[in-house]
Amino acid sequence: MLNTLLKKLIKASAGRSRFILAVMGLSIALLLILSAVQVEMNYNDMLNNSNNRDSVANFLVINKNVTGSGSTTLSDAEIADLKKQPFVDATGLLTPSRFKVSAQSASNRIPFYTDFFFESVPNDFIDVQSADWKWDDNSNYVPMIVPNMFLTMYNFGFAPSQGLPQLSPELVKSLAVQINISGPAGTVKYFGKVVGFSDRISSVLVPQPFMDWANAKYGSAQNEQPSRIIIKTKDPGNPALVDYLKAHGLTTDADKTRFSKIRQVVNLVISVSWVTGAVMLLFALLVFTLFIQLTIATAKEEIYLLITLGAGPKQLRRFLVKQFFPPNIFIVAVVLVIIAGLQVWLQHVLQMQNIYVSPVISPYTITTAVLVLLVLWVVNFSTIRKYVKHV
Repeated sequence: MLNTLLKKLIKASAGRSRFILAVMGLSIALLLILSAVQVEMNYNDMLNNSNNRDSVANFLVINKNVTGSGSTTLSDAEIADLKKQPFVDATGLLTPSRFKVSAQSASNRIPFYTDFFFESVPNDFIDVQSADWKWDDNSNYVPMIVPNMFLTMYNFGFAPSQGLPQLSPELVKSLAVQINISGPAGTVKYFGKVVGFSDRISSVLVPQPFMDWANAKYGSAQNEQPSRIIIKTKDPGNPALVDYLKAHGLTTDADKTRFSKIRQVVNLVISVSWVTGAVMLLFALLVFTLFIQLTIATAKEEIYLLITLGAGPKQLRRFLVKQFFPPNIFIVAVVLVIIAGLQVWLQHVLQMQNIYVSPVISPYTITTAVLVLLVLWVVNFSTIRKYVKHV
């Protein structure tokens, strides 16, 4: 009978407009805060998900900016400093050839001649897998990895202008190439073979054992410092990476770091959502607190009468908490359902773009919702306890 009277009393005393305003404010605040958490988790998921790893963009070839006649070599201290940066997962030195190299066709079917240079890099940084990628003193040819860009330039630029046939990758791999290495003792001829095409490094690569051997035998400068280094990074658009390169006079392929500004915009949007959500949550808590206070104040005389008739303050507080707190649980649950639905939709949209995120909302988002719910319970309980005490 007491609970029935209290329920009718609270229902009559509570203003519908105040209640609706409190619910709307809390719902919007929660939606902003939990959305900010989920967006941040999605962004981390896109960076760390192995299905999203870009075997080209995640490897950056770095060198110094060319400024007049200044040195472009990298010192040991500069390399060591780059290695210890948190955005660098692994580093490898690009070893250039210290001798003159030219290549020409070994047959008259497809005549060509060009001067170029070799580079080598540790095998962990190569995006071509080939059983022919090896060399020793007994090898019959020098295996080479050529940039895809070179073949594209030949097929759609050089070949049409010179009346030469266009070449498929398979045909290029089958051709024998004569390599001319010029050293102190004259020019020595070797045979080379293209074993693969790379999108990662824009130079002609040869195995590290051949480069070390050829530099020792034909090179003119054995102890020069490297001028290029390749790094592996999880996030080529990391603003910290871009700022570091700029501050140290280093440069890399701008296309691979172009998402740095987008990342900054995403971080700004998330920060604004956090701040806006937090401010709105404070206002929502204030509105809920005032709503509880006004409801209790409106029914002050009736509540005092019930206490006089034998209703204990503890019983009264327990009943009021049951009346005011459950709507908060409902609001949190509805907001989580909305975010879960948006997450499924986002996962479907991104998957069509070959970008993968989890279709399930992050545990961090759920944890944040639970923490907010605990804050709401504390606010509800403390407010009710304070004002029932003063009735």
